[in-house]
Amino acid sequence: MRKVSGLLLASERRAITGLAGLYASRMLGLFMVLPVLALHADDLAGATPLLVGLALGVYGLTQAALQIPFGLVSDRIGRKPVIAIGLLLFMLGSVVAAQAESIGGVILGRCLQGSGAVAAAIMALLADQTREQVRTAAMATIGLSIGVAFAVAMVLGPLVSARFGLSGIFWLTAALSLLGLAVLWKLVPPAPRRRGHRDVGLDRGQLKAILGRLDLWRMDASIFALHLILMAIFVAVPFRLVEAGFAAEAHGWVYLGVMALAFVAMVPLVIVAEKRRRMKAMCLGAIGTITLSLAGLAGLADGAWALLGWLLVFFVAFNLLEATLPSMLSKLAPAGAKGTAMGLYSTSQFLGAFLGGLLGGALSQQWGLSAVFVGAALLGLAWLVLMAGMAPPRHLSSEVVALDDSHHDDALDTLMEKFAQVAGVEDVMVVPEERLAYLKVDRQRLDERALESLISPGEKRDGT
Repeated sequence: MRKVSGLLLASERRAITGLAGLYASRMLGLFMVLPVLALHADDLAGATPLLVGLALGVYGLTQAALQIPFGLVSDRIGRKPVIAIGLLLFMLGSVVAAQAESIGGVILGRCLQGSGAVAAAIMALLADQTREQVRTAAMATIGLSIGVAFAVAMVLGPLVSARFGLSGIFWLTAALSLLGLAVLWKLVPPAPRRRGHRDVGLDRGQLKAILGRLDLWRMDASIFALHLILMAIFVAVPFRLVEAGFAAEAHGWVYLGVMALAFVAMVPLVIVAEKRRRMKAMCLGAIGTITLSLAGLAGLADGAWALLGWLLVFFVAFNLLEATLPSMLSKLAPAGAKGTAMGLYSTSQFLGAFLGGLLGGALSQQWGLSAVFVGAALLGLAWLVLMAGMAPPRHLSSEVVALDDSHHDDALDTLMEKFAQVAGVEDVMVVPEERLAYLKVDRQRLDERALESLISPGEKRDGT
C-alpha cells in the first residue's frame, strides 16, 4: 500500500490558520464580557441580576437555534457567503451592544451576536479544504483555538473594560468581525466543490439513532451542565473578587495567573486520561472537583488566597472536561455519525450557556451571591450521579477510507462485511455516494495488514 502524506499542503495550512482565527475571534468577542458585565451593570438602565444573567447567556439561545440552519444553508449557497453573513450579524450585534445605555440594549446586542451562528459552516468549510488524512489535526487546531480564545478573553476583558468601559469591549469585538471578513476573503483559499462529510456535518437520517443512545445523551448532558455552571457563576465571581480586595481593573491579571496555572495543571491529567485509558475516572473526578470548588466559592473558606485557590481548582477541572468530553464523544459516536453527534453536543453546550445565565441571575436576585454557587453545586451533584452509571468508554479511533474503482464491483453488504471481518474493526459504515468507508477501530487489536489489503494503492485513510 502506498501511504498518503499527512503533511499539510500550503492551501490547507492557509485554510486552517484563517478558519481557526475566525472561530477564535468570534469566541473571544462572546467571552470577553463574561468577567466584567456584572460589574458594569450599575451603568446600564434597568439592570437587575436576572437581566444581567440573561445578557451573559442569551447568545447561547440564538446560537443553539440557528447553527444547524446556517450549516444547511451553507450546503446550498456556499460556505463563504454564509460565514460572511454570520460575521456581519455578529458585528451588528456588537455595535448595538456598544451603543446601548440600558440592559435591554445589551441583551439585544448579545442576541444578535449569537445569531451569527456560523460554527457549523466554518467546520464544513474546513472539511472541504482539507484531505481526510489531515482533517483530524485541522479539527484539533480549531478546538485548541477555542480554548486559547477563552483564556485570552478572561484576561483581556477586564483590561479593556478598565480602560475603555464595557462599550470598549463591544467596539473591539466589532473590529474583530471586520478583520474576520478580511481574513475570510483574503487568507482562506477559494472554496472547492462542496462535499458531504459525515464526520463534520449533520445527517438528519442519523438523528434517530443518535438520540436513542444513552451514552451520547450523557455527553450532551455533561457539556450542557458544564457551560450552565460556567455562565451561572460569572454573575457572582466578579463580585467575590471585589469582596476579597481585588480592584476591578486588576481582575485581568488575577485571571491570567489562574488560567495559566490551570492549563499547566490540566495537561498531565489529559495525558493520563488518554494514554492510560482513565477517561471515566478523570471525568468523574473532574465533576466532583467542580462541585467541591463551587461549595468553596459559596463561602466555606474566606480570604483572598482561599478564593483564588477555589477558582484555580474550578478551572483545572473545567479545562480538563473541555478537553476530554469531545474526545469521549468521538470514541462513543457510531462510525460515520460523529458530525451528527457533535451537532447535538454543540447545541446542548449553547443551551447550557443560555440557561446558566438565567439561573445565575435568578438565584443572585432572589437569594444573593452565595445562592448562585450553592445552586451550581447542587447541579454538580446531580451531574455526578448521572455520570456515575456510565460505562468506561472504549478507546476506539476513527478511520476514514476512500474507496476506489477496485471496490466498485462489491455489493454494499459484501464490502461492509469485508471491513467488519478485519480484527480490531468494531464498527463500519460504507457510503457509496461519498466513496468513503467510516470505521471505528481498536488500535491495540487492529490488523493493519488485513486492513491494508482491502485498500488499493493511493487510497486515503484518516485516523483520529
